[in-house]
Amino acid sequence: MSSDGDADALHARAAEAGFHRVALPTPFAVGRVNCWLIEDDPLTLVDAGPNFGRTLDGLERALRELGHRIEELGLIVLSHQHSDHVGLASVLVERSGADVAALGALAGWLADHPASAEEDDRFATELMRAHGIPDDVRLALRAVSSAFRGFGGGAHVTRRLEEGDELRLRDRVLRVHHRPGHSPSDIVLHDPEREILVTGDHLIRHISSNPLITRPLGDDAHAARPHALEIYLASLQATRDMADVSLVLAGHGDAFDGHAALIDERFRGTERRKAKILRLISDHPRTAHEIAHEIWGDVAVTQAYLTLSEVIGHIDLLVGEGAVAARSDNGVTVWHAV
Repeated sequence: MSSDGDADALHARAAEAGFHRVALPTPFAVGRVNCWLIEDDPLTLVDAGPNFGRTLDGLERALRELGHRIEELGLIVLSHQHSDHVGLASVLVERSGADVAALGALAGWLADHPASAEEDDRFATELMRAHGIPDDVRLALRAVSSAFRGFGGGAHVTRRLEEGDELRLRDRVLRVHHRPGHSPSDIVLHDPEREILVTGDHLIRHISSNPLITRPLGDDAHAARPHALEIYLASLQATRDMADVSLVLAGHGDAFDGHAALIDERFRGTERRKAKILRLISDHPRTAHEIAHEIWGDVAVTQAYLTLSEVIGHIDLLVGEGAVAARSDNGVTVWHAV
């Protein structure tokens, strides 16, 4: 896998192939988000960044340095539904008239973003209640989520993408693959001729993508809680099996190579965390929130939903193996070893 010293060379290789990283500021703890400008016809931008003044200023400046303007954009592809990737989409469309491409199942969610975000918050609040997060923490997180909602935004999807579709530009064909897990709507774009894979948040080199437990999309909106980590691991395996990939362009951080080795390390990390959680449950029964607090301390309060998703995802794996089971204590799920 590439070292930090290789990053400039990899970005130069991407630029030579027509993929330019536009790293933009965000108001979120994750830091900068990568949008990828594909110099082709139509001029294509993968992801839009959050609805944030500094992000828009940074995008305009970066495009000028590359000899372009927002008004020249002809296609905006959204890798998934999170605010740091979709927030500016409607602003960019208003100025450029660009088409918007995204997973077909995401179209309805984006069409009524305020209502979708409210339903997502209700789903998350109920999940937190069921797994032991105290009332005051849930209320505080709900308030934070509402305050940050303005950094997101909706869009009218004019090109609904499905697994196996192709985006045909003048000089390249981008194959679309659905890779759910980090969110239900994650897609990756594969340029097989150049062996380039644009992954959004599906695969990032410097951090492991959190498989967030998210309300299902579209017709599945009222289905049972998804097993996000199981779904994500299957998506990672599908990406690992891709042979004609030698350069990965992610939604955060540097470009990298050696995607199979990185995914193998992610698999090993999952096994390590699963074993740690089993040891904690075997010591004595606990709620998922108690497990998260044992592993991450106060981060399990400030980032309660992230850590809860992480713990529940690994517990789903343990339940599947017959190692742990649930019981209810006044409506709160408590996990115990079998």
